[in-house]
Amino acid sequence: MPTFLQDLREGLRALLKEDPSVLLLGEDILDPYGGAFKATAGLSSEFPSRVCGTPICEGTIAGMSVGLGLRGFRPIAEIMFGDFLTLTIDQVINHAAKFQAMYNGQVRVPMILRTPMGGGRGYGPTHSQNLEKVLLGTPHIKLLAPSLYGGPGQLLRQAAQDACPIIFIEDKLLYPLALGFPEGIRGELQQSQGQYPVALLRNYQGEADPDVTLITYGGLSRLVNALLPRLAAEEIRVLACLPMSLQPLPTEALLEAVRRSRRAVIAEPGTRGFGWAAEVASLLYGELFRELQAPITMVGAYPSIIPSAFELEKEVLVSAETLEAAIVGCLS
Repeated sequence: MPTFLQDLREGLRALLKEDPSVLLLGEDILDPYGGAFKATAGLSSEFPSRVCGTPICEGTIAGMSVGLGLRGFRPIAEIMFGDFLTLTIDQVINHAAKFQAMYNGQVRVPMILRTPMGGGRGYGPTHSQNLEKVLLGTPHIKLLAPSLYGGPGQLLRQAAQDACPIIFIEDKLLYPLALGFPEGIRGELQQSQGQYPVALLRNYQGEADPDVTLITYGGLSRLVNALLPRLAAEEIRVLACLPMSLQPLPTEALLEAVRRSRRAVIAEPGTRGFGWAAEVASLLYGELFRELQAPITMVGAYPSIIPSAFELEKEVLVSAETLEAAIVGCLS
């Protein structure tokens, strides 16, 4: 199986081949560097007029993407670190997200901002955050987060057919990992017409209902790979549900996953509170309150800056042990 990074690069290459309106933008994405995480390596040599280096100015990158989208192009811009999305907020929230509605559907802004998110590499407080909550809730923006299940390249190609602004979140710890479901785990990709995929994993055989449903996304899929076999050895049946669309939520898939177990643990890689997990919990309580057999457990990073020292960083970020304790606690 290809790695996450290889599949992503092939998705970018396929889009450049298939659609002459696709342009790639970003800092240091040209060869021989090929981007900070090498997602665009080789592409500027293959498509020299369609892969464009930019100044070190994220506001400019986002603003250029808005303008190109309005002019009929499909820009895919790389923001070198997700932390730097804060520098694009004016262009994204006050312009890209609003133009279609402001002009009564007469214009479209089909732009994608790709960005590596998350910690675990000792990069410190300003290069390790998950800032999804900053953009969640903004109308007319979609947030996508590929995991190890289902290729990021295919998800990117699907996103490129959308007519609205998209934030495409790539957890940097996934780049070197092989795609696919872990050995001994039943996995499937569920996709409804016009919606983005949801990955479902079961660590048990047969058609029995799970003991608990784990809902998470993106980079935490690497923890799910190790966690599910370990819980199977303890005879704890887990259904893991990983949507690739954070906004909008795949409502029916989430409800069905929790309806089967009537217990839920929701984990997000960002800091706890005021975020995606709370929104999913609100949905579940609103629809399934009388069916739930235990309070919903929410897991997130400790609400603090992310230290540079690896041992301290581990104390802040979500770990497999944190998820396992939450699942076992939910069953107590």
